[in-house]
Amino acid sequence: MKTSRRELAAMMAAGVGAATLSSGHAATPQGQPMLVHHVFFWLKQAGSPADRDRLVAGLRTLAAIPMVRQLHVGLPAPTEQRDVIDNSYDVSELIYFDNIADQKAYQDHPIHRAFVASCEPLWRKVLVYDMAILTPA
Repeated sequence: MKTSRRELAAMMAAGVGAATLSSGHAATPQGQPMLVHHVFFWLKQAGSPADRDRLVAGLRTLAAIPMVRQLHVGLPAPTEQRDVIDNSYDVSELIYFDNIADQKAYQDHPIHRAFVASCEPLWRKVLVYDMAILTPA
């Protein structure tokens, strides 16, 4: 019996789904948990459009690093003020990696090192949240 491409794709997706469910984490095909790297930056010159734009441009260069699956760069959203919301940062980046090893390789990559060397003088504070993605309930 010949298997169609659609059937083959469905079988592959089912295999990835099974690996994901068995680990408790959103997993890559290798079965490792995916990692989200969320970084918040506070500028030395808060409110400086030139410094903000320079940092944003620097962050966007990180998309060229092969281990980066997705890169999102943003500014605080103008949502309602609540006690649980901290919008005191100036710029944020959100990066998805296939696994922790890829995140470590990203940290050591020449493009990341060049970004830090170029943009570090702009910020007064950096806060990082790394998260292993759990599977949906």
